[in-house]
Amino acid sequence: MRLRALWRDSRTTCCCVRDPRLMGSGRALGVDACKRGWIAIAIERAVTGAYFAEDIQTLIARAEADGPVAIVAIDIPIGLPDRGHRQADLLARAEIGPRWPSVFLTPVREALLADDHATASAINRELTGQGISAQAFALRSKLFQVERWVQRTPVRVVETHPEVCFARLAGGPLTVRKSSWAGAQRRRVLLADAAIRFSRDLGQAGVYAAVDDILDAGAAAWAARQVLSGRAKPIPDPPEIFSDGWPCAIWS
Repeated sequence: MRLRALWRDSRTTCCCVRDPRLMGSGRALGVDACKRGWIAIAIERAVTGAYFAEDIQTLIARAEADGPVAIVAIDIPIGLPDRGHRQADLLARAEIGPRWPSVFLTPVREALLADDHATASAINRELTGQGISAQAFALRSKLFQVERWVQRTPVRVVETHPEVCFARLAGGPLTVRKSSWAGAQRRRVLLADAAIRFSRDLGQAGVYAAVDDILDAGAAAWAARQVLSGRAKPIPDPPEIFSDGWPCAIWS
């Protein structure tokens, strides 16, 4: 089963064990959802492209048209719990400090398969002790879109979270919202210091995505490069495994 094979790869690249065969250079892609669909930032030693598409498969195809992609880091949950909360979410909240509300607790699979929000919230409350927000329930179409794509793609895919990335780049949690001018500038400088600098023209990605979407995709690209080079630190380590077989961890 492909997911089990990916679990073996992920385990060997955890911070305590590194296999040189799984490290290297190449084109890394950071992906974030936006209101119109998806955006991606590609990096090698520097930013090499920005992409937009309404669905994840088309997004990756457009990026790969400019050259092979070695790894994708995406800001969306991969690995759905059967009951209770994911350790990845709980540890991410602890790591980013005051900005922890930006990490929503991933609903259980059964809840996301429900027909409506009220039913989903009731199921989730029964299996986790908490309901789910309408916003989290609305993400299910993109979440399942990614899940279907991940099961087919030959590219390595990992989950990341931008605020965890920014906290690690800054050496501690950020305390200003990314939607504020101060917060956006702080995050832009952190990315620039990590050699992720954006050009003035990002094409459709710059047209359809908000500023914080671009910054989040840049942070995801940094995480992808960290994994590719063997410097990434996943939470938890080792990843959890649910019934879907996916190695569930947030990488940065």
